Amino acid sequence: MPTFAQLPPDFFCPHQHGCPYLEGLSTQFLWRHYQQTGLLEGQYGYQLESYREELRQAHQRNRELEKKIQQLQAQVQALHRRQFQRRRQPKVAAGQEAKAATSPKRGAPVGHPPWRRTPPRKIDQVIPVPAPPSCPHCQQKQLVPCAHTSDHLQEDIVLQPRTVVTCYRHQLAWCPSCECDVSALGPGELPGAYLGPVTKATATYLRYEMHVSYRKIARFFRDVFGLKFVPASAYGFDCQATRRGLALYEDLRAKIQSLPLAHADETSWRHEGQNYWVWYAGNQDIAFFQLDAHRSAEAAQSLLGENFRGILVADAFGSYHQVHPKDWQSCLAHLKRKAKELAEEVALLRGRARDPKSQRFCRQVQGWVKEACASARLLEGKHWRARLARQKQRSLRGKLLRICARPLQYERAESFRRRLLGPEQKHFFTFLRYPGVPPTNNQAERSLRPIVILRKVIQCTRSEKGLENHSVLQSLKETARRQGRGVREFLFDLHTKNTRQAQASLYAKSANNRLANHRC
Repeated sequence: MPTFAQLPPDFFCPHQHGCPYLEGLSTQFLWRHYQQTGLLEGQYGYQLESYREELRQAHQRNRELEKKIQQLQAQVQALHRRQFQRRRQPKVAAGQEAKAATSPKRGAPVGHPPWRRTPPRKIDQVIPVPAPPSCPHCQQKQLVPCAHTSDHLQEDIVLQPRTVVTCYRHQLAWCPSCECDVSALGPGELPGAYLGPVTKATATYLRYEMHVSYRKIARFFRDVFGLKFVPASAYGFDCQATRRGLALYEDLRAKIQSLPLAHADETSWRHEGQNYWVWYAGNQDIAFFQLDAHRSAEAAQSLLGENFRGILVADAFGSYHQVHPKDWQSCLAHLKRKAKELAEEVALLRGRARDPKSQRFCRQVQGWVKEACASARLLEGKHWRARLARQKQRSLRGKLLRICARPLQYERAESFRRRLLGPEQKHFFTFLRYPGVPPTNNQAERSLRPIVILRKVIQCTRSEKGLENHSVLQSLKETARRQGRGVREFLFDLHTKNTRQAQASLYAKSANNRLANHRC
């Protein structure tokens, strides 16, 4: 059979329109379909590749979603564990039994001196107790009397509750200018009040110091003293104390804004079903609370002023930037807590989502914070040495940079790593630049703890007057306590004295008389 190259140029196939070898099909028809098939094959190949790419992307997306689901499940599980911690002791593995047996027990260390009560300075009464007729242990009746005695001191209280009714009989005098009779106030007299200052001060003390509800306060006075009043009267006592203490409260705000070192923090509150915030600022001498509807820069400026010229110890909340402090110590305990939470989340990850590097990074950050706090205690225990502080700062900064040197696979841990390397890093070492500045904001968090307890007891507030009462009375009560002044005694002075005398009673510390120099 001749090949195509051997055919003559004028060759013409007689079966061009119907070839018997092709079952009568036309060769032109087959050639045309052959060319079309080639084009279709190319199109189908392109579509196949596009489908393969979409399938690959779908598989990749599924893997990312599975990883994200595992991360979210780990976050939810870690959050649930933090909120609902189990009380049962975890099971100890077989290899760790010996270690658990040798671990120290909870409580005071061995050899710690016991705590003993201070013996009373005086004895009010002596009750002679005769010798027993028989031994209380073996019931032996033939006892030999001894010449010596043994003393047992026991302190107790004497309850003699009663109500004292005082009649203030005023000697009147005629005022020609006012054209009316006038009288003076007696000691402890509240004009127009049917209940005295001791009752009102004690009710406010029970409310804000002991966290007792108004109904229970009224029940306490009725059951113990036989003094009857409705729960709304106890609320009125607080309103009266608030009105008398507003000037002291605003003066306290001015003192807060002029402190050389202040701690600040905030916690949530509920008012009429809406989210509110309790702001705190203060130090070891004074405390200031403010209940506000916002957690914004304006609320922070109302608390600390627009230009706070002292050192601020707070967390990394952005609103504190707007008070423009002289310097800022970012709380290192928040970093440790964040690293611990991330470590718990990473430990719950499985499969492809697991990231040992992130877990190791979180442990290293916790160790770094522990070392930083140990450096602060070392500097506090000695006379402040600027050279040693600078050495500690360089060492801690270098160690932090080494910990955060490499990127992490877990997204939340990577975001935390970038934060440690960001602009906030310079605020981690403020406690090493100024003496007396702590590395954590523990003072503010402990100051907010009574507010959190009160929030659980009274279920927050429902009136604007209640917000004002909590702000003013919590501030004055806590300041009086830090000044070494009895809270109930100060509340009594607040009801019975004028503003200047109440201010002198509030700032009782002799070492801090400078706080009371500015009169209201």
